[in-house]
Amino acid sequence: MIRSEILREIAPILRDQLVVCNIGIPSQELHAIDDQPSNFYMLGTMGLASSIGLGLALSQPKTVIVIDGDGSVLTNLGTLPTIANNVADNYILMIIDNGSYGSTGDQPTYTGKKTSLAGMARAAGCENVVEVRDVDTGAALQEAIDGGRMTVMVVKCDSGNAKMPVITMDPVVIRDRFMAAVRG
Repeated sequence: MIRSEILREIAPILRDQLVVCNIGIPSQELHAIDDQPSNFYMLGTMGLASSIGLGLALSQPKTVIVIDGDGSVLTNLGTLPTIANNVADNYILMIIDNGSYGSTGDQPTYTGKKTSLAGMARAAGCENVVEVRDVDTGAALQEAIDGGRMTVMVVKCDSGNAKMPVITMDPVVIRDRFMAAVRG
């Protein structure tokens, strides 16, 4: 499976949650598959979806799911100890690990070699880390939501992007409708 197929599978699960989605093609894919006001699409700032999602989870009680990528997490490894030391049981970090920088041309990341993001998350102090095969993502995500404890999921999948249109929605509109969903 590629990331867009995973997103299509989990879209019904995401509808009732606050979602912060990684920059570039992942946001374009989620937007095209199932645009929701409760989805915050990152249009810039690679590596910060997990940090923004953590801040949101710490500031309010609703479940927050961050859809991040291996390349973005590798860009900001400081986020893993920050997550581990600021536990929010309404926070789920789902790292879709396709072993590539998908939005910039599918250059390989080190997770396709020796680097394990699950191992790095555990070493940073994250207590509930699960490694998931692409086909098991929906069940694992629902289990994490139902479990009510902070979870880092590393979902291994194939590299590849679906052809999706660019998000033309103004960033201020994305922000405002997302904030209304947070308050609602």
